[in-house]
Amino acid sequence: MLGNFVSGLGTQAALVALPYQVYVQTHSALLTGLLGAVELGPLVAMALLGGALADRSDRRRLLLLDQIGLIAVAAALCAAALAGEPHIALLYVLAGLLAGFGALQNVVRSAIVPNLVARREDMPAALAVNFGLYQLTMVLGPGLGGLLIAAAGVEAAYAVDGLSCLAMVGAVWAMSPQLPQATAGEPLSIRSSIVEGLRFVRRSPALLGSFAIDLSAMTFGMPRALFPVLAISVYGAGASGTGLLFASVSAGAVVAALTTRWLDHVRRLGVVTIAAVCVWGLAIAAVGLVGSLWTAAALLAVAGAADSVSAVCRSVINQTVTPDELRGRMSSVFSLVVTSGPRLGDVEAGTVASLTSPRFSVLSGGLACVACAGLVVAAFPALARYDKEEALAAFA
Repeated sequence: MLGNFVSGLGTQAALVALPYQVYVQTHSALLTGLLGAVELGPLVAMALLGGALADRSDRRRLLLLDQIGLIAVAAALCAAALAGEPHIALLYVLAGLLAGFGALQNVVRSAIVPNLVARREDMPAALAVNFGLYQLTMVLGPGLGGLLIAAAGVEAAYAVDGLSCLAMVGAVWAMSPQLPQATAGEPLSIRSSIVEGLRFVRRSPALLGSFAIDLSAMTFGMPRALFPVLAISVYGAGASGTGLLFASVSAGAVVAALTTRWLDHVRRLGVVTIAAVCVWGLAIAAVGLVGSLWTAAALLAVAGAADSVSAVCRSVINQTVTPDELRGRMSSVFSLVVTSGPRLGDVEAGTVASLTSPRFSVLSGGLACVACAGLVVAAFPALARYDKEEALAAFA
């Protein structure tokens, strides 16, 4: 866990540096938002491929190779920044590679965690702790990124990202092999394996509902591409303000994730997910109405807390309805939703902001998130009907 934590700090610092660098070079909210668009292709491809590989090979080895790829990308970003002002196309290419390797990492880690829990009834608590530590990196990482950028430029943030991944390499190297549970019959081809995983997700309405509500929330209600725009052009706070806005979401998420033991006694986690997404959307909408950096940060912390509750509930739903032999492929779809949603949100937020204003983009996105939550409830009633005790009993 220590290696994962240190690696996460560096990754979050780099994720602050990329949009900040693009906006400083171009002064365009649209071009900053398009970072999300160029990241989608590698993200989708690597998540689907990673899910199939994670269900047929040693997950530890996959994670190790992925960390080496992340180190190479961080080194390339650092070298490009040191060489001068890199072309925007190069930053887009490296952002795509970073997203692809990051998607593979998320898939493999998600598939490993449940098998480290001795009792299935302890899974909610384990997932909450894992998510809480991840969110803690998202609190400290953006703040670290902002400080590094302010003190030594974006190249410092990229360098720290590369060095931090070495800690994860050491942690993975010391881990025992993580082989998936064997399945009967001949192993499927990669393509057939991916198709089988997608068919499983399609046949699971509770899964589909949890994916749909998160995708809509992140697409319309995650204005992270506008954090540098708001910090620089609205609040006049520069790199430190950008880091604060990024960190505020995760600060609320950490507090909520580490205090979610109350969810152990809740059976209707789908209902909790729906309520949490609505709180997220309303808090984001309110950010578009305020003129103070610190008030915006407080509202983002509230949004992050709601997102944390939603994320823990959705993780429990997904893991409890999925057998281990399909867990890697389910995790690949889960990773696609979790990571592609914010990138679609980058495009949506940047486009609306370029046509109207950053504040209106944030306000309208938050309200659209709440509206979409209602549509998801109507389209996937199995999400609201999900019962944790029934799901656990099915695999007992």
